[in-house]
Amino acid sequence: MITTSSRPHADQLLNWLLRLAGVAAVLVLGGIIAVLLIQSAPFLLEHGSALWRNDWQPGQARYGMAAMIAGSIVVSVLALVIAGPLAVLLAAWLRYFAPLMRRPVLALVELMAGIPSVVYGLWGMLVLVPWINQWAPPGASWLAASLVLALMILPLALLVTDTALGQLPARYLQAGQALSLSRVGMLRRVLLPQAGPAIVSGLVLQFGRALGETMAVLMVAGNVVQWPTSLFDPVRALTANIALEMAYATGDHRVALFASGLLLLLVTAVLLMLSWRLRGGRHEMA
Repeated sequence: MITTSSRPHADQLLNWLLRLAGVAAVLVLGGIIAVLLIQSAPFLLEHGSALWRNDWQPGQARYGMAAMIAGSIVVSVLALVIAGPLAVLLAAWLRYFAPLMRRPVLALVELMAGIPSVVYGLWGMLVLVPWINQWAPPGASWLAASLVLALMILPLALLVTDTALGQLPARYLQAGQALSLSRVGMLRRVLLPQAGPAIVSGLVLQFGRALGETMAVLMVAGNVVQWPTSLFDPVRALTANIALEMAYATGDHRVALFASGLLLLLVTAVLLMLSWRLRGGRHEMA
């Protein structure tokens, strides 16, 4: 039994544990950034301009990553275009049009969010890729990777949207009802605009998750280093390239992979700052 006199000590202990956890997180992140900078800085100074070329041939000392950067971006953008609107529509429908179905559906969505990415990749490789292959060989492609990523980010995007809608003050709904707006009208004119910054912030973070995904993309994208020109073209993402080649890379080849990791980290940091900015904008409007 915790007495009143022991509570301040427990609070102080918890406070110090939280501070230690925060310091540990900062140290770990700082260590990751330091390793990436130390490993890739000499390469960037010598071959920095070559990274934006379209010829990744490490055996011939060519380290152009433009095609893989484009592959990572287009795969993630298409995944977000598919999953984002679907998540918003489903969340709004469950909360305002089918409230009785909301809890069981969200429970299923939470289960989907916990499925390992390699399982999604395996499903895509065994089901989605052969299906696309029937229409446009070889099947492993930009489209397959985007569909698998969309399925992966949809659960968390839906949960974030549902939370954003649930945190809106009741006065917004009451104001819409006072104006005799339909439920669709309230969503379009009042609720979604007010929850918009929080929803977009969550979708930005999901875009970062899609950009950093490795195994699922590696299993279904085809892994051909080429500029993506068609939805059915095989592509290679930067993350998949690191996973494929790090095991045997040496010298400049290995350092080039560290440079691609640093590039991904910088992009993730930019997306995180954008998410914070959007959240701040929401609080200012509120």
